[in-house]
Amino acid sequence: MDIVNIKPFLAEDVGSGDLTAAIIPAELTASAQVITREAMVMCGQAWFNAVFDELDPQVSVTWWVAEGDWLAADTLLCTLQGSARALLTGERTALNCLQTLSATATIAKRYADAVAGTGCKILDTRKTLPGLRVAQKYAVACGGCHNHRIGLYDGVLIKENHIIAAGSLAQAVQAARQITSQPIEVEVETLDELHQALAVQPGRIMLDNFSLADLQTAVAINKQAPTRQGKAIELEASGNITLDNIRAVAETAVDYISIGALTKNVQAIDLSMRIQLETRP
Repeated sequence: MDIVNIKPFLAEDVGSGDLTAAIIPAELTASAQVITREAMVMCGQAWFNAVFDELDPQVSVTWWVAEGDWLAADTLLCTLQGSARALLTGERTALNCLQTLSATATIAKRYADAVAGTGCKILDTRKTLPGLRVAQKYAVACGGCHNHRIGLYDGVLIKENHIIAAGSLAQAVQAARQITSQPIEVEVETLDELHQALAVQPGRIMLDNFSLADLQTAVAINKQAPTRQGKAIELEASGNITLDNIRAVAETAVDYISIGALTKNVQAIDLSMRIQLETRP
């Protein structure tokens, strides 16, 4: 797992130094507990640890729960011990990482649970918080969903504006095949466009804002379509899909459903970090 560089996160908060923590004697030590005030999926321990490793490697963090655990409200997550200055300086940045990634993992679990047993996989999108792409995609997987492409460099997704600029859907796919061996996906908005996409046989077709009836029709059409190199073209549903209707979408037998809300509609988990002084000068 690639860990996001924690230094920029600390730089925006600490800057040239924590003026408030500077009023506390450097030799003062303390302990702390982090508790969740609501049910959640545990996610982000490595980012939390990295904050204190950067500030003071002597700070110890002991986790009482495992990454990916489903936790009830008021669960003790971890305890810390070390420099009071370091604990106070790192508190907000560490909690910001933990509450955001746990929130992402928690909503991912809700979506994954909603389609359990259907065989459909839930995908994230590139609609992530700036600077947190890798972290949030890790959290999505931690919650039981799956990653779409990480960025613009590891997959081709041809949308309406790409098709207009390229001249046609067929020309867009042909051009993509000439420049990369990365997976190629085409977005379509109608059944007529689906037929056009099937004719050029991309690896996957995104069905954007299709009704349930049209999704069922698209699945049936795809079953009769020629395969590419012996492999059936995958279908991905997207657009206006929520926890209320995702089960019905999954039951149309599409292979994937992509959900931007996994990463862009995040409501941070309510966490509390309580510090207790241990020694005084």
